[in-house]
Amino acid sequence: MNFEQLRHALYQNSQRIHFLLEDITLEQARWKPDDQSWSILEVVNHLLDEEREDFRIRLDITLNKSEQSWPAIDPERWVVERNYNSRDIESSLKGFMAERQASLNWLDSLDEPDWEAVYQAPFGPIRAGDLFASWVAHDLLHMRQLIELSRAQSLRAAEPYHTRYAGPW
Repeated sequence: MNFEQLRHALYQNSQRIHFLLEDITLEQARWKPDDQSWSILEVVNHLLDEEREDFRIRLDITLNKSEQSWPAIDPERWVVERNYNSRDIESSLKGFMAERQASLNWLDSLDEPDWEAVYQAPFGPIRAGDLFASWVAHDLLHMRQLIELSRAQSLRAAEPYHTRYAGPW
């Protein structure tokens, strides 16, 4: 595993997310294409809570405290329970950026981590390296989601015109 490359990807991903969202309105942030979809604001708050309550903590436990249980999480329920869509986009984005910086600082503090360390999760064993790689992949999944939401908003704003000339999506 290339730790430096993955660590840098976490940094780059946070910068990309910030750039994608820095000038959107609250209306754009709260808009959903349908009832089953998340809004941009819900995605950002999901990333914020995952940053502070999931990946960093679970990776730390896997690397350093394998006798401890991972904290329980329920990201799908949190979206509604924690009322993500009523929050402020600027505060949510700042919170995510601050938590990501805390994560990067924590990663920088690791002294020769054992990426082969295994945690016995309810779904089966997982190595620390798998968890770290999944953290980076998680960002990318939600960046794609943010781009798809932005595209849907652009298509809506372009009506009655189409975007076929741009090429296939």
